[in-house]
Amino acid sequence: MIDSILIFEDDSHHLLFPLTYTRPVHDLLCGILTLGEKIEKIFSDVPFTLHTREYLAELVRRHDPGTQVNKFCDNTQSCLLVNGSVIVDNNFRSQIKLNGADTIYVNGDKLIAALISRENLSKVKSTLNKPITLSLFPEVKKVEIHVKYVTYPWDLVNNNGEQIVADFGLLVNRNDEMIRGKVYENVSMVNKENIFIDENAIIKPGVVLDAEEGPIYIGKGVKVFPNAVIEGPCYIGDKSQIKIGAKIYENTSIGPVCKVGGEVEESIIHSYSNKQHDGFLGHAYLGCWINLGSNTNNSDLKNNYGNVKVFIND
Repeated sequence: MIDSILIFEDDSHHLLFPLTYTRPVHDLLCGILTLGEKIEKIFSDVPFTLHTREYLAELVRRHDPGTQVNKFCDNTQSCLLVNGSVIVDNNFRSQIKLNGADTIYVNGDKLIAALISRENLSKVKSTLNKPITLSLFPEVKKVEIHVKYVTYPWDLVNNNGEQIVADFGLLVNRNDEMIRGKVYENVSMVNKENIFIDENAIIKPGVVLDAEEGPIYIGKGVKVFPNAVIEGPCYIGDKSQIKIGAKIYENTSIGPVCKVGGEVEESIIHSYSNKQHDGFLGHAYLGCWINLGSNTNNSDLKNNYGNVKVFIND
């Protein structure tokens, strides 16, 4: 049985620039949880450690104090390496054997995971400040598995709604109290059993929470101002604010600690970012500490209905 899990970066992190200039791949948000948090949740019975590029290591240590970064947990004899770009679920865990001979799990030429012990573990230890690749394990048995993983920034946006639904199932026990915050009279909740409102959240009069097409997760201390409309699947992180009359459409993740107004659709907004005025944001991914000024708009459709072209690495 394995002693620990190493959540690692491979050499394709540059395909996610600019998002991964300042954070490891496993710290990208998709759904309610980051990619790394999904791994930790699915393998909650095993200690974990984090791997990243050397220049990000100290930042990751500050963000996750007490977590081992670029080193194995003490006394590790056998470890499961999991690629931080994988969208992990229970199906992923069912394909991985946590004991037996050393095994490399791949999807095509992509290193997905590796069960490593003994001499192969020493090879990994010597390269922990660099991306981990298949070339480290030329003689280890390979097994093809079918998983989802993130290659480009739009993969996060395209999978966000599905992941809100999946993460909601991981985090919310429907047998417990689902409405824990203060909900004023004249709040409309459509498909109420699909709505979770955490402690100290405040939902003001005139708000519509429409969970008919997917769940709505509202975190601790969230304030939703009057007449805002939120459609599921949607995640509003702790201490975020949804401003008066905001229109938050499906497949959107916000926060924690954000202020959002206007119209937002199928977007991901990391913590401490603001879009609190009118304007449209669609099919977008915002990092931390972003501020969009009044009437900032982006378009998720070309005026000539043509294909959108994106430059990666020039």
